[in-house]
Amino acid sequence: MDRVTVLDGGFATQLSVHVGKHIDGDPLWSARFNATNPNAVFKTHLDFLEAGAECIMTNTYQASIEGYMEYLDLSETGSLQLIKATVKLAQMARTKYMADNEVRRVPLVVASVGPYGAHLHDGSEYTGEYADYVTVDTIQKWHRARIDACLEAGVDVLGIETIPCKMEAEAMLDMMTEDYPHVRFWISFQCKDNAHIAHGENFADTVSNLWNKAKLFGNENLVAIGVNCVHPQFVTPLFRAVNEKRPTKERIPLIVYPNSGEVYSVETGWQGKEDCVPLEHYVPQWVELGARYIGGCCRTYARDIERIKLAVNSL
Repeated sequence: MDRVTVLDGGFATQLSVHVGKHIDGDPLWSARFNATNPNAVFKTHLDFLEAGAECIMTNTYQASIEGYMEYLDLSETGSLQLIKATVKLAQMARTKYMADNEVRRVPLVVASVGPYGAHLHDGSEYTGEYADYVTVDTIQKWHRARIDACLEAGVDVLGIETIPCKMEAEAMLDMMTEDYPHVRFWISFQCKDNAHIAHGENFADTVSNLWNKAKLFGNENLVAIGVNCVHPQFVTPLFRAVNEKRPTKERIPLIVYPNSGEVYSVETGWQGKEDCVPLEHYVPQWVELGARYIGGCCRTYARDIERIKLAVNSL
């Protein structure tokens, strides 16, 4: 069996332990704290490393030039500097963790590259409806500025995440292949049910097409494709549709970091905690289906990552 890498959990969720504030609903979400409380951001990274995460994602999901200019009154240059400083917080946490612990593998710092829809703050990252009217060029140009800032600051991998539509995923694959030929990355989708990504395309077909296209391009840097910020019950059928009929050697390496199983609505917030199945219970079946990277997203804390790590180690 190939090695399974444990990711971190829901950054805003664990951050709330340190800032004690309701973060959901802010147009900058957790990205505001990069400016207002960087120490809490540093501590949150450290929590996940101490829980056993081998990859930590920068707090840049909701960080954009437009967002920082509008809601923090920064210039374009200042916005890009804040994104770079945010990467440094993850690096500092890794340095501190490695100084305090015996480490066999250097943890990776992964740039969180959220979808185009996230900065619109209209929920379209969960529908992908902008695929119907925004051009590929616009999406690539918007992503490029943040990607360049993260790479200049020194990340190991790009986590292109919560992508709701095939069009944006293909635009990103094309851009990574042409403009960033030496940069490793993954692509993970937002899915609306156990068969389709948010915009409605079939998940298994989309994943297969992307993987085949990467191979056709000769792009060896796409480390995995998968899902994040989804209900954990969707994951097994989604992964089964991708890999179950493939010979072992031809399986696509998959990535999964789902929500806790709680469901969010603007009116009531997060509901259903008492009905959640702990994520570590799913780990054996996901690994069996080809998951090579496993972590958590919204409503998952450092303690959840600790339990996922134990489940992975027991395999």
